[in-house]
Amino acid sequence: MSETAKSFRVERDSMGEMQVPSDAYYGAQTQRAVVNFPISGRRLARGFIAALGMIKHAAAGSNNALGLLDDEKCGAIRKAADEVIAGDLDAHFVLDIYQTGSGTSSNMNANEVIANRATEILDGEIGSKLVHPNDHVNMGQSSNDVIPTAIHIAVLQAIENDLLPALRTLRTSLDNKAKAFDTVVKIGRTHLQDATPLRMGQEFSGYARQAELSIRRVGGCREAVAEVALGGTAVGTGLNMHPELAGRVIQKINERTGLEFREASNHFEAQGAQDSLVEASGALKTVAVSLMKIANDIRWLGSGPRCGIGEIIVPAVQPGSSIMPGKVNPVIAESVIQVAAQVIGNDLVVTLGGQWGSFELNTMLPVMASNLLESIDILANASRNFAERCIDGLEIDEERTASMIEKSMAMVTSLAPVIGYDKAAAIAKEAHQSGRTVREVARQQKVLSDEELDKLLDPMSMTKPGVPGA
Repeated sequence: MSETAKSFRVERDSMGEMQVPSDAYYGAQTQRAVVNFPISGRRLARGFIAALGMIKHAAAGSNNALGLLDDEKCGAIRKAADEVIAGDLDAHFVLDIYQTGSGTSSNMNANEVIANRATEILDGEIGSKLVHPNDHVNMGQSSNDVIPTAIHIAVLQAIENDLLPALRTLRTSLDNKAKAFDTVVKIGRTHLQDATPLRMGQEFSGYARQAELSIRRVGGCREAVAEVALGGTAVGTGLNMHPELAGRVIQKINERTGLEFREASNHFEAQGAQDSLVEASGALKTVAVSLMKIANDIRWLGSGPRCGIGEIIVPAVQPGSSIMPGKVNPVIAESVIQVAAQVIGNDLVVTLGGQWGSFELNTMLPVMASNLLESIDILANASRNFAERCIDGLEIDEERTASMIEKSMAMVTSLAPVIGYDKAAAIAKEAHQSGRTVREVARQQKVLSDEELDKLLDPMSMTKPGVPGA
């Protein structure tokens, strides 16, 4: 036998024989999908594969308890599924994201890997189907309810375990800076032009509130994602499934994850549509928009250091230029902005995927899974990194903030209620044309006493509600 022949084994499925790599746990159906979908080289996320393993593990135990699967096969399947959950068999999950829209190929990939590994555990020959991928591992299931369920499990776990903790870290960092910076008065800006003063702490309190609302928005979609399609099998009717199977499987998954998944109240909605995933993606997009605004503001506020705004000093984490010595760039903020752009793009794909439900099945599930899980992953990583490598190390150039306030023509705003809008506007115009400050022009024109001007032009008093000096 040649070396080439030795490196393959022959497996059969309903379409006939297929050569499969001899060291692969997957079988004929997976190999056909490998051949059919040489698209991107991108595979589905670790969390999704683990979720498939959880479903197969729980289904085997439940089918055994219902008297449908013998103890020996059940034990072997559960052991193999544990290896899938742990990531030990990830090398055998070889399929491209861009595959059959139902994810049938990925479901069969899991079924075949677990079946062959279970067969090996029972001292059988790989490919012999001593443990059958369809009859045993997939018992009482369909790709059409397993795949959306796996997506929901992976998404909710990633939200709970990764994204929400990261957003809480970012909120805490921003809130800490809001408190630390609350005595520093700076010039406000609207339309990128000078506006009335505010406290740096007030500005950062807005960012902290955005992070707080991001947590709320992401948390709000958990209820919808927790409802899973398992139990509908092919078209939502539950054909070929023991009536108690889905409930038992979901209970086991809840015990393993500590989360509270529940069977869909309407399986036809749960399989024909994926509105809950669209809702979750919309929340992620909103978080991305918030992070982009915060990161861009930090970038602007730290611009300079001498010829920009330069009110804050951004931590120097790496050299900023290959040609300009000493240059430091706001690279952490820039990474956040790029992540936000990717998440916004991912949301469009999820939105298009959600509307691609035709009759009893959505057929863009793999790409929806990939984009959602990528968005959660990079948002979590970017939020945590932003907090720890940028926000926590921010400092203020207080001399610069004070200087900018005094130079701003927006200071005249607090004079308007006392001397009138038109007269205040004339002072601002004169200050601009002459290069003097509002205070200097107002004193020169003797519009008010020095004592009254000092009260009205006190920057700290302008950061509070009411009329300054009243």
